[in-house]
Amino acid sequence: MKTCSSRTNLRKQLREGRALLGSWLNSGSPMIAELMASCGFDFICVDAEHSAVDLPEAQRLFQAIRSGNPACGSLVRLHGVDYAWVKRFLDAGADGVVAPLVRTAEEARLLVQACKYPPEGLRGVGFCRANGYGLCVEEELVRANEAVLVAVQIEHIDAVAAIDAILSVPGIDAVFIGPYDLTASMGIPAQFSHPDYLAARAKILSACARNGIVPGIHAVPVDPEAAEKLILEGYRFVAYSLDITMIATTCKTALSRLRKVVT
Repeated sequence: MKTCSSRTNLRKQLREGRALLGSWLNSGSPMIAELMASCGFDFICVDAEHSAVDLPEAQRLFQAIRSGNPACGSLVRLHGVDYAWVKRFLDAGADGVVAPLVRTAEEARLLVQACKYPPEGLRGVGFCRANGYGLCVEEELVRANEAVLVAVQIEHIDAVAAIDAILSVPGIDAVFIGPYDLTASMGIPAQFSHPDYLAARAKILSACARNGIVPGIHAVPVDPEAAEKLILEGYRFVAYSLDITMIATTCKTALSRLRKVVT
């Protein structure tokens, strides 16, 4: 008998106080998605904002992630807060969403409405991968409202100014800081040691504590020590680097060393 209840529940894990360590997928490669999941990440986030991945490719990537490790959650970084696309990625099997550039409480409310089935939201019902292609619809209606992870990206200084209003919206589970866009909006692009950026991060962390929201961040460099420092600062929803950066860094580092031997 087909069941949807065996899917991983990242939202429950975060609510129980566990820290989640995942990574980002930009290449669109099912093989890399499967391999990364098999390495033991808690989640892999498919980037539908800054990559060429479309909806059919995203579904294949979600399938590959589950094949690599059924305990590894499939997230999607949306291209925006768009009801039509939010529900389609969830229907394709995403275990949660990361919504970019959320700057207001109203945008956060729209996101929650798109992610939740009635009466908590407005998500439409149709046969899809998420409900076993129609074999466990009633079960999925209950499971999804309890299990789908809803995260907002705080990556603009306007969002920092409105942080308490955004995080007070019912249904928001986690914050995910986007370091590059946030510093760019502050006029200090990629200056991650700048005191203004550090102050903004501290403000977000404090707001998460006040509102009972899980703080998250993208540790982009291929540097475990840097990611470790963020975890020790209190971030519990951390994405370590991304597939294309890990591949490029490994290749460049090895070639730089080997070129010295062959030339």
